[in-house]
Formats: sequence, structure tokens, C-alpha cells
Amino acid sequence: MQQSMKHAYLPDERPTLGKLLLYALQQVIVMFPATVTVALITGFQVSTTIFASGLATLCFILITGKKVPLYYGSSFAYLTAISSLMATESIISQLSPEAAIQLEAWRAGTVAVLPGEAISFAQFGIIMSGFVSIAAGLLIKFSGIEAVEKILPPSITGSIAMIIGLTLAGNALSDAAPAAAAAGTIAGSSWVWVVSLATLLSTILFSRYLKGFLGQLPLLLGAAVGCITAALLALIGGPEMSLFRTIPPEALSASLWSSGIFAVPAFTLPKASLQAVLAIMPIAIATIPESTAHVYQLDIYVNDIAKKKGKGKYNLVQYLDRNLIGDGICDMISGFVGGPAGTNYGENISTMAITKVFSVSVLAVAAIFAMVLSFFTPLVSAIYSIPLAVIGGLEVYLFGAIAAQGIAIMIDKKVDMFSSKNIAVIATIMVIGIGGQYAFGGNINFFGLDIPCIAGAAIFGIILNALLSVGEKKETASEADAE
Repeated sequence: MQQSMKHAYLPDERPTLGKLLLYALQQVIVMFPATVTVALITGFQVSTTIFASGLATLCFILITGKKVPLYYGSSFAYLTAISSLMATESIISQLSPEAAIQLEAWRAGTVAVLPGEAISFAQFGIIMSGFVSIAAGLLIKFSGIEAVEKILPPSITGSIAMIIGLTLAGNALSDAAPAAAAAGTIAGSSWVWVVSLATLLSTILFSRYLKGFLGQLPLLLGAAVGCITAALLALIGGPEMSLFRTIPPEALSASLWSSGIFAVPAFTLPKASLQAVLAIMPIAIATIPESTAHVYQLDIYVNDIAKKKGKGKYNLVQYLDRNLIGDGICDMISGFVGGPAGTNYGENISTMAITKVFSVSVLAVAAIFAMVLSFFTPLVSAIYSIPLAVIGGLEVYLFGAIAAQGIAIMIDKKVDMFSSKNIAVIATIMVIGIGGQYAFGGNINFFGLDIPCIAGAAIFGIILNALLSVGEKKETASEADAE
């Protein structure tokens, strides 16, 4: 057993330099698609967003005392909030004529980047949203983990982890077979599945059968197989069979300073806006259960490795307060420099679970890589050029693994699946979360408010669990007396 754990790394263990760099590169590749996608959808600067994720991750590692191996990246939960904010008259009226024209062009889809003035207003809402996570962390710090476990028991955190993965299933398949290309190209034919399936199957096979060091790089190797497959199709079929992409110039940083191949990301400063606070701040509620679930996931996997390596227990759950406080501070840091709001990434946790590399040092180096990458525009273009079908193939595996980890939480915490209360909580969270994604496009209109389905499912689950818990202790005590 110890032999099989030879290449596994616990949070306080550090691989050799060569392995450290490769593991870190793999973590960057895993976080990159989602982080960049959020930037492109919201109209934030790509380079600034990448830099913000790296800076926030380094700060998170320090805040948690280098104990919790998590990577901070842009969150999909805030997409609708930012889009709706940019449609409000109160924001448009405060923009200069040039910025207002650019904002209208962005809303029409002809420009990929929001004007800096508009991003500044969103930044203020993002910074204020950080206080929500900080408040949750302080509640745990002064009231104990039991306080949050009553509000967020495993039946809720496990279910939310599942819907986070499952609500992204459509994104994974859409990326695996992108249909946005012009008719007559490979992306409009069944050949695109060759690339995505080659990526998916090779990643799974590498994860299952490769041993030792190579067995810890299944995602990196799988992406390489996918890119090679795409290159062969382009070589044989010509340009119309190419899936490789080019990043639009406006999607790269409109840098403050540039010289040749290097560019400083376009940092902007926040501007106070009550409308931004009302639109963005409540969405942080959705990331608290998600972030909590991630800590429980890590605790399960890290302690499993520690047990097999014959080491003492790593009680990562004890750092739940620091985790949430760190999330809130990271939102503030990202928002201050001009990046979107975020959370710690399930994709990176899945990668660590698959590779058994939970080293905090790996994530610290990955964060530095991301910051350096944000300055190097050819490298940004090269990573962005990775075929969407390759990313989709990886996502099928990763997003499914996130959902599977939700099941692992409930199994590990021995959730009673015959309890009528637990069944009701799990059932409603799953249906609201997944149903809201596929029936309403991810946002449920409730009395004029567009509520993200994951946030709505989490809030409903928390309230339902609290209501069904009324009198539970009294009932248990009565049963004990009867016995």
C-alpha cells in the first residue's frame, strides 16, 4: 500500500522541482478554461482575470496558513448578475459617451470587452460580496464548526457539490461538440467527436493504467492527445478541418503598458455603486455551500492518503472558517484589481483527487505561473488556441468527478438516506438546481428577481432543512427516554 502511495503528496509535502513544475502546469491548464470563459462571457479583461486568480490564490494560501490546497478562480455563479447590472440605466447614465458606446457594442455582441468604466462599477459589487463569505467564516470561528454543520449538513453540501457538477454537464457536452462554427467545417460534423472522445478516453485510460509519475499527469497527457488528434485531422483535411482557435485581439488585455510580446494587464479601480451591490453581493450566498463542500471533499481525500501513508489525520475541516474568510478576502482582491468574483475550484480538486497530489506548494507555483502567463500574450493566445473539443473532453471527466465527490461526502458522513428529512432536502436541492439549469437557463425568475439556480437550490435546501429540524432534538430525547 505504501508503494502505491509513493507518488502521492499531502498538503505539507513538496515534490522535486521538475515534478513540481509539471504538476503546477497541469493545475493551470485545468483552471484556465473556466477562468477565461467567465472573463469572455462577462466582458472582463482576460489577462487581468488570469492575474487576479493567481494573486488571489497566493493570498488564500497565506490566509489559510498554507494548510488548505485550493485554487481560487472565476465563478460562473455571477454571470447573470454582471450581465443584468450592465443593462441597468443607473450604470449606463454614469458612463462617458465613449464608454456608453462600447457598452452597447458589447451588449450587441460586436465587442468582446466591457469599457473599463463599467468594469469599475462591477468591481465595487464584487468587493462588497466578499463580506458575505467573511461573515460566514467569522460565524464558524466564534460559534464553532457545529454552527455551520447545523445550517449546512452533509445532505446539503453533498447535494450542492452534485448539482455544481451536473449543472455543468451541458457545458461539457457543448464544448465537446461545439456547434458555433460555420457550416461545412469540422466543428459542424461528427468528426469533432473524434477529438473530444480521444481526449476523454485517453485521460481516463491514463488515470486508470499509468503508474508512478506519469500516472499523475492524466489531464495534461489527455489534453496533449486531444491536440495531436486535432492536428492530424487538420493536416489530413486541410484548414477547414482545423479546430484550433485564434483569440480575438480585443479579448487580450488592453494593456496599460506593452512592449513586444509582453503586456501589463489592464488594472482598473472600483467605483462605488449601490446598484452593483444589490446585483452582485447576494450571489455570494451560493458560493458558501460550494466552498464548504470543497473543504469536506479535500478532507476525505487527504485523510485517505494520510491513512495509506501511515501518517496522522489531516483535519482540514478545522480550517473551514479560514477557508470562507479567505474566499471573501480573495473576492475583494480580485475585485480591486479588475477581476471577476470567484470561488475555490472543484476542477482543481478533481485533478488533485485523480492524481493524489494535494501539495500546497504545487498550487502556489500554479498561481505564480498564472500571474506570469497574464503578462505573456503569445502564451495566452497559445493556451486559448487549444480546441474547444479538447477542453470539452476534459470537462466531461472533471465535471462528473465533481458530482461524484458530492456522493462521496454523503457516504463518508454516513447520511441516512432513509430519513424523510434528508430525502426531502436532497430531492429538492437536486431538482431545483438541475431543473433550473435546463428549464430556465440557469436563473429562476422569482418575483422579478433572477435567482441563479444553484443559489436558489442552496437557499431553499437550507431553509427546508431548518424547518424540518424543528423539534428534532426533543423527539430524539423522547425516543431515548422510551428506550
